[in-house]
Amino acid sequence: MPEKIHIEITEQKLNIAAAHEFVTDPAHGAIDSFVGVVRDFNMGKPVEGVSYDVFDELAEKILQTLCEDTMKKWEGKLNIYISHFKGRLDVGGVSVIIAVSSPHRAESFDACRHLIEELKHQVPIWKQEHYTDHDSEWVKGHALCAHG
Repeated sequence: MPEKIHIEITEQKLNIAAAHEFVTDPAHGAIDSFVGVVRDFNMGKPVEGVSYDVFDELAEKILQTLCEDTMKKWEGKLNIYISHFKGRLDVGGVSVIIAVSSPHRAESFDACRHLIEELKHQVPIWKQEHYTDHDSEWVKGHALCAHG
């Protein structure tokens, strides 16, 4: 079975079962996944929710390239599923799911970790935290452009 890639930016609830179902392969003995959820405290403030804003077309293009590069880097058969939420989530809401399957566990662990770290550094997704005191703040992340 050839490698598979699934990428989506969605306003629908994310589903870990769908991620695992997509990457399941009879030749793969390992599935590794990362599930990001909204936590209730950050930067010294109690959080009630987070809004995610995404440049969809660019994010999907970067994610596709990231997945293709990851497959090349591990030189093995990988199946990759990435889904990121767009919109507002309350504490406990699932913001991102990454699932990777491979014939052996080392590749799936390493590739999954690589994908979430690179997603955080490369993909144009911004988050605005909403605090219990009704204040909000855009969380610093990567910059699309570097200004000298």
